[in-house]
Amino acid sequence: MVLPQICARRGGKAYRYLAAFLTQQRAYASAAAEKDLVVIGGGPGGYVAAIKAGQLGLSVACVEGRGALGGTCLNVGCIPSKALLNSSHKYAEAKSHFAGYGIKVGDLSYDFSAIQKQKDTTVAGLTKGIEGLFKKNKVDYVKGWGKLVSGTEVEVAGLDGTTTRLKAKNILLATGSEVTPLPGVPIDEEKIVSSTGALALKSVPKELVVIGAGYIGLEMGSVYQRLGAKVGVVEFLDTIVPSMDSEVRRAFHRTLEKQGLRFKMNTKVTKGEVVGGRVKLTLESSKGGAVESMECDVCLVAIGRRPYTQGLGLEQLGIKKDARGRVEVDSNFRTNIPTVYAIGDIIKGPMLAHKAEEDGVAAVAYVGLTEDEAKAKGLDYKTGKFSFMANSRARAVGDTDGMVKIIAEKGTDKLLGMHIMGPNAGEMIHEGVLALEYGASAEDIARTCHGHPTLSEAVKEAALATAFGKPIHM
Repeated sequence: MVLPQICARRGGKAYRYLAAFLTQQRAYASAAAEKDLVVIGGGPGGYVAAIKAGQLGLSVACVEGRGALGGTCLNVGCIPSKALLNSSHKYAEAKSHFAGYGIKVGDLSYDFSAIQKQKDTTVAGLTKGIEGLFKKNKVDYVKGWGKLVSGTEVEVAGLDGTTTRLKAKNILLATGSEVTPLPGVPIDEEKIVSSTGALALKSVPKELVVIGAGYIGLEMGSVYQRLGAKVGVVEFLDTIVPSMDSEVRRAFHRTLEKQGLRFKMNTKVTKGEVVGGRVKLTLESSKGGAVESMECDVCLVAIGRRPYTQGLGLEQLGIKKDARGRVEVDSNFRTNIPTVYAIGDIIKGPMLAHKAEEDGVAAVAYVGLTEDEAKAKGLDYKTGKFSFMANSRARAVGDTDGMVKIIAEKGTDKLLGMHIMGPNAGEMIHEGVLALEYGASAEDIARTCHGHPTLSEAVKEAALATAFGKPIHM
C-alpha cells in the first residue's frame, strides 16, 4: 500500500491534506520526467498510438481535454450514432417487417429516454475501458488541453485549473476534427444542432431538416425517420455523398427515398433562425434563383467537418498547413518540425475513425478506387456487380436492397476497388480490404469458397462477374 493511501485510511483532515499533497507531487514528478512520446488527443488515432507505443516499451503520456477518452468517434460520433441506429432499426423491423415473418406484436411503441440511456451506458463503458487499457500499458492519462511550446515540450491547461509542462522526445498530434459551421445558421444544440446535439435530443422531432447529404447527415436522418420523424434533406450539390461510387450512390439514394427521406438537391441554406419555437430556414438554388423558406422542429447542420488545430501552437512553431487547414506531413507522418508528428483528421485523407479511425452510414462501405476515379486516372478497367436481391441469405432475412460492385484492372485482373451497399456492409468490406492490401485479383476472390447461405456470397458473385463476365446466380 502506498503512503497516500495509508494516510487517507488513517483519517483526519491533516492526513487527507498530506495524501492530496503527495498525490499531487507524484503527478508533478511524472510530468517533469521526459517522455519518449506525448500524444495530444485521446481519440481513435491518439489513444491507439499511445497504447501501441506503451506496448513497445516507450514511456508515454496522452493529453485529452474532453474529460473522456475516445474522441469524437466514441463520445459524440460513430459509437453513439450506431447505438441509436441499432435501436431505431429494431423498432422499424418490428413495426414494418415482423408480421411478414409470422411474428405478432401488440401496440408497438418506444421509450426514447431509454434508447438514449442505453446509448450513454454503452459510451461510458467503452471510455472507461480505454482508461483501463492505458493503465495496463503504462500510459499516463493527462486530463487537459495540450499546446506545443516547442518541438519537445507540451503545455497542458488542466481540467482542474492547473498548468503543467510535459517534456517529450517526440510529440504526436491527433486532435481530430470539429463540425464545420454554416454561416447564417447559428448552432444552439437544441433547435439548430450539430451531430453532437442530434445525438442528445430529448425527444424525436415531428419534422427534421438535415442540411448536408453526407454520411453523418444521412445516418442521423435515418435514425429519426425510423422513429417517426418526417425528414427532409437539403443538399448544395446535385448528388448525395459525392465521394461514393456514382452507381452505388444512385442506388443508395433510391433506397433512402423508398425509406421515406425527402431530398431537395442543388439548394443552399442562406439563413436559419428560431422563431416561435420552430426553425425557419431561408433557401435558394445553389445556382441562383428565387428565395423560399422551409420550417421544421429541429434542424441538423451536417455540411462536413474540419481539422481541429486551434490553440495547438502550430503557428508559433511554424508548422506547415495546407490551404484546407490540414497539417502537412511526409510519408512517415512527420511535420516540418522533425520531432512533431500528426495523424488522423488533421492531415490529408478521409476523416474516418478507422483511417486514424468517423464511420460512414452503416449500410455502405468501400475500399480502393471508385469507377469514377479509375476512369479519371485513365486506367483500363472492368467492373462486376451482384445484387442482394439474388442472394439467398438476404432474401431469407428480407433485406435485399443494395449490391456489391468490384473494379479490377482489365489486363491483370488486379483488384482496384470494392463497394458494398447493403446489409452488414461494414463487416463484409474487410474481405476487399485484405484482398487489396495483398494485391489479389478478382479471380482470387471468385475462386475462394464462401459459406452458404451467407451475405458474403454476394462478394464472390461480384468477383465472378468481374473476372469471368458472369455471376452464377444472376
